Amino acid sequence: MALHPVIERVTDRIRQRSATGRAAYLARVARAAEDGPRRTHLSCSNQAHAYAAMDDKQDFATTRRPNIGIVTAYNDMLSAHQPYEHYPELIRRAAHAAGATAQVAGGVPAMCDGVTQGRAGMELSLFSRDVIALAATVAMSHDAYDAAVWLGICDKIVPGLVIAAATAGHVPAVFLPGGPMPSGLPNDEKARVRQEFAAGHIGREALMAAEMASYHAPGTCTFYGTANSNQMLMEFMGLQLPGSSFVNPGTPLREALTAAGVHRAAEITALGPDYTPVSAILDERALVNGIVGLMATGGSTNHVIHLPAMARAAGILLDLQDFHEISAVVPLLARVYPNGLADVNHFHAAGGLGFMIAQLLDAGLLHGDVRTIVGPGLDRYRREPRLTDGRAEWVAGARETLNDRILRPMAAPFAATGGLHMLTGNLGRAVIKVSAVKPELHVIEAPSRIFTDQAQVKAAFQAGELTSDCVVVVRFQGPRANGMPELHTLTPLLSVLLDRGLRVALLTDGRMSGASGKVPAAIHCTPEAAAGGPLAQLRDGDVLRLDAITGTLDCLTPGFADRPAAPADLSANQEGLGRELFALFRANASAADEGASVLF
Repeated sequence: MALHPVIERVTDRIRQRSATGRAAYLARVARAAEDGPRRTHLSCSNQAHAYAAMDDKQDFATTRRPNIGIVTAYNDMLSAHQPYEHYPELIRRAAHAAGATAQVAGGVPAMCDGVTQGRAGMELSLFSRDVIALAATVAMSHDAYDAAVWLGICDKIVPGLVIAAATAGHVPAVFLPGGPMPSGLPNDEKARVRQEFAAGHIGREALMAAEMASYHAPGTCTFYGTANSNQMLMEFMGLQLPGSSFVNPGTPLREALTAAGVHRAAEITALGPDYTPVSAILDERALVNGIVGLMATGGSTNHVIHLPAMARAAGILLDLQDFHEISAVVPLLARVYPNGLADVNHFHAAGGLGFMIAQLLDAGLLHGDVRTIVGPGLDRYRREPRLTDGRAEWVAGARETLNDRILRPMAAPFAATGGLHMLTGNLGRAVIKVSAVKPELHVIEAPSRIFTDQAQVKAAFQAGELTSDCVVVVRFQGPRANGMPELHTLTPLLSVLLDRGLRVALLTDGRMSGASGKVPAAIHCTPEAAAGGPLAQLRDGDVLRLDAITGTLDCLTPGFADRPAAPADLSANQEGLGRELFALFRANASAADEGASVLF
């Protein structure tokens, strides 16, 4: 199937826009690779330090066995990352079986957005991505690894690791997932309980019981938020083994997939005939494939920030317009909570990513001519793994959906477009995800209610002040203001207002969680209020129009742009839980539509 003309046009535009930066990046990578395997240039003293704790250091120092670096985001506070505790031992065994060695090169921080939602720690969340990238780069700075395996799953962690992997672009990179926890309390029931609590109909004991039944075991949370969107991206972009994203932890197939990933890392080093550095994989075609996957699955809005940051690490410039145009031609093929009732285990069982990639390839919506960690061509990702005599082997994936309420073919999508739109107007640029929003709420025109943090919105709700149609504006939530926290704790109470028959929307220069759903929300508004954006000129009662159909975002009140900007009182965001140390990040962060990063 010929490539869809819109996909081809957007890719060409990205290539042209990025020509100078991409050429400089590839030249830098080439210089790093030109002397062959880097560790062969370490002095005897350098090598002795590097291998002092290895059991087989003498053999390793005198042979050309590949050495694999392990960069791990393990901690046992994140359920998704708890399975990584024993991965280094497994990886070392698999490396030895493949004629290689492996060392933990370093660890990176990994925070849980589920724990920090609505808390001060959430103001460090987005910036933790850049910290992870920096820490992982330190791990790779020993220059002693012929390939690296990257252990990360959750929200900011995978993007941070990708940035680091791209920076060390001459080194092959294989991402090893951990898999989702088994299905627990159905996601729609969890959402219902949260709304009942927000409305004051049930107590905290019932809420706690529902939450514990939802998040109940090691593994990724089973809704389709940023963490599971990360796993999808790594497959669509060719950095992870086919079909490996959603295999549960602690299963024989999960362990076999980890071993297979290590074997592949050993095979693609510069010491062998199939050298595949990450720079050869992570190009504009892979990034476009990732955006297509994001739209087809109804993935997290957080990746409208993360993908541009990852791209810049590889010398590539993405723009919101790229996302918007791709979304317009990529149909929604999956319904996974919060876009539907199913979880990622159900999605995987229905045919999963292999079925979806096959459908999109056959429709010309994906670049098939890419390089991946398993070889040339995305066709390899039509396959899915099976366990045979304790080893992972790949067979043809599902050719038909096994549950059309969860996963559909191109001929009968859930929606004709991906559901992610760019909004532009006199309030700036923003993003809206409508895949779970009722069609009658795709356009909201209503008076504004202005707030400067989530607590103010909650107080107004509890005081019974939100009783009419309105656009709830939460400003001074951008990266330069307070680190751009997610505002997910607003979802239950805004959902209550919708259930009461009100027409309500959210407008913010902050983020929503990857689990955001039925509330129409214009987010990532740029320029942000703290950087002179027009949100700072709004007042209570201004009539705002959010139109996801025409892609517009405007204040209809005459003269609003002539007002002085409201002052930003950010004193409460400057200290506590280490926020003092992140002042440098807040002062230097780029805009949300450029990746909200201090690194580029």
